[in-house]
Amino acid sequence: MSQPSSDNMTFEQTLAALDRIVRELEEGKLGLEEALGRYETGVGLLRSCYARLQQVEQRILQLAGTDADGKPVTRQFEHNATAEAAKPNARPRRKKGDEPEILF
Repeated sequence: MSQPSSDNMTFEQTLAALDRIVRELEEGKLGLEEALGRYETGVGLLRSCYARLQQVEQRILQLAGTDADGKPVTRQFEHNATAEAAKPNARPRRKKGDEPEILF
């Protein structure tokens, strides 16, 4: 099954195609060569999604308040990653041998 070029797809379509590939790979029913091909396609789709998100991020304006005339004042959105700043020294909790792992 060939995937259409991500250049011709919307962001949502690209994300849906990536989701399908991930589910197929997680099922484990594909042969090695087919799984590798799907993985490579998925990496390309993921890069396309990131590129589109970066482009959109550059267009986002943040409402900063209003001016003296009551008109909205905007400024360019500044992205600050939070995942990297979140407790870099935190260690995962060790589970006891007989204790089931709680995922949610």
